[in-house]
Amino acid sequence: MTFRDLNLSNPLQNALDDAGFTTPTTIQYKAYPVIMSGRDVRGIAQTGTGKTIAYLLPLLKMWSFSKARHPQILIIVPTRELVVQVVDQATLLTKYMNVVIRGVYGGTNLKTQAFEISEGLDIIVGTPGRLLDLGYHGSLNLRAIKKLVIDEVDEMLALGFRSQLEHIMELLPEKRQNLLFSATIDENVEILLGEYFNEPEKIEAAPSGTPLANINQVLYRIPNFNTKVNLLEILLSTRPEMTKILLFVSTKALADELYERISLDYPGKIGVIHSNKDQNYRFNSVNKFQEGAIRMLIATDIIARGLDIEDVSHVINFDMPDEPQNYVHRIGRTGRADKKGEAISLVGDLDTDWLQEAQEFMNYEIPELPLPDGLVISDVLTDAELPKINMKNVLGKLPKIVEDKSAFHQKKAKNVKVNVKVRHKDKMFEKYGKPKTRGQKKKK
Repeated sequence: MTFRDLNLSNPLQNALDDAGFTTPTTIQYKAYPVIMSGRDVRGIAQTGTGKTIAYLLPLLKMWSFSKARHPQILIIVPTRELVVQVVDQATLLTKYMNVVIRGVYGGTNLKTQAFEISEGLDIIVGTPGRLLDLGYHGSLNLRAIKKLVIDEVDEMLALGFRSQLEHIMELLPEKRQNLLFSATIDENVEILLGEYFNEPEKIEAAPSGTPLANINQVLYRIPNFNTKVNLLEILLSTRPEMTKILLFVSTKALADELYERISLDYPGKIGVIHSNKDQNYRFNSVNKFQEGAIRMLIATDIIARGLDIEDVSHVINFDMPDEPQNYVHRIGRTGRADKKGEAISLVGDLDTDWLQEAQEFMNYEIPELPLPDGLVISDVLTDAELPKINMKNVLGKLPKIVEDKSAFHQKKAKNVKVNVKVRHKDKMFEKYGKPKTRGQKKKK
């Protein structure tokens, strides 16, 4: 099958021809007729299988010109990087169409984006938080939306965007077509589908968790951080075919620490991105990596879901992710567009359980390679790798402290004094057995 078999409009077909796209991927040719039918869709496909074009092509085929200034198509994605890339893909496909596309995300001036929206648009792509800000600000009217796309919804829910998604749904018209695309569908996603989608048809390009056929997966058993750095330096110096490496780490602190360790040996050839880096720095780093100006880009999982980079030769897992789905997302950055790729995992002592979870999720055992000759096994541990020492309490059990707002402890009952007024008459009667007077005069 080719794109011409989909009976696309001439402007769309010409744009695909200019971009060199001839054969649709599995998710693209499966999704096209279902979306064109107007039904709600839940699309499952691994990263790198062309989900973006899978929903853009039919939506653009059904789009019709309107004089209204409000958008007809809303696309929600989890990260600013993915906003930029979806906008780029939509711009490429609408090369011969009069379609206005805007992308919005946090970290930029709200008023500037509001002004751009006020000029009118047809398609808006944005992150949940910024879309909600613009909606409540009054500058973005979503009542004309006919098509809703939620891309990478599992990642949005993992990032805590459920509340924002629900509020956005309240701003949309009830009559609309809903499309959801993701690499995995978990229980939280099922709940969202049940609440806001109308019997969505399931489209699956590959079972969730299935390893991609174009990716050669291997692992090394490495005891600690410093030994991993030593192995990484050996790989960089002895394997010239590793031309475009995307390296994943679990935390921002680890990304910075690794960058400081290896960037001096490869000046100008190593980049790092994570959520603490400012927007321009992140965009520039990704662009340099895309263009081949830098050889290796260090990234965290959150950033990884927004990256769509061509010709990544290798993915290196410096540590294993704590969610098995993220392992599949990571390795899916290589071996794209029918090209071969390789994923290398450095499995430390702390990664064993997460490796097991990833293998069970994929139902696939990753082959283990022997350590290369000359690798120095370090016995120096980082602070995170040092064993936690639980000190024994030698002081014994401390007395229980009862909160008491009074200044002193309560006296015992026998010591409590009560002020009682005693009349002189009663006092004298108790002493003498008869009433006493103070010399009152008798009445005559």
